[in-house]
Amino acid sequence: MKSKFTLEINKPCSEKFSGFKKTELGGFCGSCQKEVIDFTGWSSRKILEYFENNTNKRTCGRMTDYQLGTYAKPTKINRLNIFKNIGIACISLFSLNTAYAQKNNPKVETLELKHNELKKKNLEHRFTVSGIVSDDSGPLPGVSIQLENSIVGTESDFDGKFVFPQKLKKGDVLIFSFVGMDTQKIKIENDTTVSNIELKVNIEMAGCVFLGEVTVKKPFKSKKKFWKKN
Repeated sequence: MKSKFTLEINKPCSEKFSGFKKTELGGFCGSCQKEVIDFTGWSSRKILEYFENNTNKRTCGRMTDYQLGTYAKPTKINRLNIFKNIGIACISLFSLNTAYAQKNNPKVETLELKHNELKKKNLEHRFTVSGIVSDDSGPLPGVSIQLENSIVGTESDFDGKFVFPQKLKKGDVLIFSFVGMDTQKIKIENDTTVSNIELKVNIEMAGCVFLGEVTVKKPFKSKKKFWKKN
């Protein structure tokens, strides 16, 4: 499961940040006697790291509206299990094809052979697509990468890297989206088309700066109760 949370400032403060005494991370508010952290120049990765390491701390912050939203840290994929599953699937498929071939006449076998050759030829024109997504501050984790007109997709990892889970062909379109950033649609030409993608801040969304206590909301998990029958 991913480490996922949403940042909100429900009650913006009317104090002026410019009048605060400067501190290492922002400014000191004389009214509430607290340090207000200035997140406006922070990268998404740095913000994610801060709130992961300060889950129990009440934080007053200064943030742009595009920085308020949902953050997700993808976990590492267990590649060993994936290869195991692929191996089991291939063995099962081979066994089924062998059994099927033995029960059918040579004409069916010829048609199946032609079908497999055509399928193999089509697959040869597909390739693995991977890359790194970043913003002005560096690698960007948690970016959604989806194949247009499909439900197939993935997310960039903590270092902004991604490997699309399905092989693509020339002409396929990948959609890159992240809260506060301009969504990009990239048409795939080859396996290096999206090797380096840089998302830009959405100016319309970044027009406001909020000051106040930052609320960290995590996804709701329902608690199931199991009743025993007497």
